[in-house]
Amino acid sequence: MDKTACSRKDAPSHIAIIMDGNGRWAQARGLPRTVGHKHGAEAVKRTVKAAAELGVDYLTLFGFSSENWSRPVSEISELMKLLKLYLKSETAELHRNNIKLKIIGDRSHFDEEVISLMDNAETLTADNDGIQVNMALNYGARQEILQAAADWAAMCHRKGIAPDAENAELYFSDFLMTKDIPDPDLLIRTGGEKRVSNFLLWQCAYAELYFSDVYWPDFNQESLEHAIADYCKRDRRFGKIGVSD
Repeated sequence: MDKTACSRKDAPSHIAIIMDGNGRWAQARGLPRTVGHKHGAEAVKRTVKAAAELGVDYLTLFGFSSENWSRPVSEISELMKLLKLYLKSETAELHRNNIKLKIIGDRSHFDEEVISLMDNAETLTADNDGIQVNMALNYGARQEILQAAADWAAMCHRKGIAPDAENAELYFSDFLMTKDIPDPDLLIRTGGEKRVSNFLLWQCAYAELYFSDVYWPDFNQESLEHAIADYCKRDRRFGKIGVSD
């Protein structure tokens, strides 16, 4: 990537990625979908490393949606094995590289071993001050917003605060799973599809969208650089008049 194309202050501080295309990558090669997921896990490691090297502060990866539980039992079982393996094998490496890991999503559907591994990974890396990787697992944005609205309303009732739009603007984000994490600047989706699939709907209200035809297992540093370079060409106006208007 041309480093001069985007100054550090204008580069995306927070990149979110919908990691799509594992199954289609495998099917195109006559392989089981589970093989695609294994190669997808390798792409996660490459992308975290690349993002850190490129100066990204936050990287949020959509690993498993709340809708994914409807997939075949055999595929879900393989995904859970991969998740356990990743948390067991990569947590120490993340810590050595000064990377902070945060899990967002509803953990109640996972078994005790997975929950324990999540807790351990977050605790071990909590004080690291390098790139923060947020892994969205059993996550759905509509569910997140509904729960946040319920918690917000309960807080208003408890404290006698008027649940009006002005107060909601001030406090609502504090009830989201991404509390204390800045909103994404850039949302990338791999695999050729062009939709956001119930991912960070509130947080991505002003994110730049980038859709790549590359299947997730093939995503690499060059792919990430292309997305960032495209982002750097955008005129982000946030409803204001841009420099070219």
